[in-house]
Amino acid sequence: VIKCKAAVAWEAGKPLSIEEVEVAPPKAHEVRIKIVATAVCHTDAYTLSGADPEGCFPVILGHEGAGIVESVGEGVTKVKKGDTVIPLYIPQCGECKFCKNPKTNLCQKIRITQGKGVMPDGTSRFTCKGKQILHFMGTSTFSEYTVVADISVAKIDAAAPLDKVCLLGCGISTGYGAAVNTAKVEPGSTCAVFGLGGVGLAVIMGCKIAGASRIIGIDINKDKYAKAKQFGATECISPQDSKKPIQEVLVEMTDGGVDYSFECIGNVGVMRAALEACHKGWGLSVIVGVAAAGQEISTRPFQLVTGRTWKGTAFGGWKSVDNVPKLVTEYMSKKIKVDEFVTHMLPFDKINEAFELMHSGK
Repeated sequence: VIKCKAAVAWEAGKPLSIEEVEVAPPKAHEVRIKIVATAVCHTDAYTLSGADPEGCFPVILGHEGAGIVESVGEGVTKVKKGDTVIPLYIPQCGECKFCKNPKTNLCQKIRITQGKGVMPDGTSRFTCKGKQILHFMGTSTFSEYTVVADISVAKIDAAAPLDKVCLLGCGISTGYGAAVNTAKVEPGSTCAVFGLGGVGLAVIMGCKIAGASRIIGIDINKDKYAKAKQFGATECISPQDSKKPIQEVLVEMTDGGVDYSFECIGNVGVMRAALEACHKGWGLSVIVGVAAAGQEISTRPFQLVTGRTWKGTAFGGWKSVDNVPKLVTEYMSKKIKVDEFVTHMLPFDKINEAFELMHSGK
């Protein structure tokens, strides 16, 4: 058993608490990882807020991390002690019908137990003050050591800087993949990206790499426009600057609508606007943001009858074990940006400040 520091979420709506936790050794087909760096994501904040129907407490959150394998359980063959790895919230077992189907990346092998906050055998590897602490998204990167299933880990280039590539565990991969895998953005096309946070910037990067000629960034926070342009946005607009609905503004700006639109916020009203900003006949809108529990999307069916397509994406459509190492390689060869996404570096015990910076749009 390893004793280490972790940021424990004891209950919904309360700040994270830095505690000493005990991390049990990995059982069969499990891997224990020393987490070197972790990022914060709105998904962690969403669960912490209490709005997540799957949210269970007490729990160790975090799902954008990178580290070194400390030890492996019986039967683990893909990684060994000392390997550099990224934990994966969408695993890839290679055996289920989802993994065998090239159309999806949504491996279902450990979905039920992962959703309940436990390892595949139904138990937790974390304890604190004599209490069992739950796992989160199969990763729990807000701990100096964590245990994950062996199908939930990608071995990456040992030379990669872990304080950067941890972002490939969720946000950057999700946005980039939404553009290149889910939408399959074509050269010369016009794109609209709603929400210019980390995921939105990654979508812009993907659209640019795919050869889009016009990329319109949309956000009410104008402080984000300069960064969006650095990533490839050709122009940025705020929905608050016009009395007309934003979809009407975009349709007028683009002679009938955009070829591709992306919702990177998790707001069902914006999801509708993103679809309706698409061009009749061929426009495609991708939902990337995660809406709160119980919310529903709506539009007039005529929007779809007249040739628009509505799609969603999870982790950018990447089959995780196969593709995360390739994304790291793309970063190392400067094909994709990662360093530019990092705004602040904080010590682990300032994790609540990191969430405050994220919520304030900084």
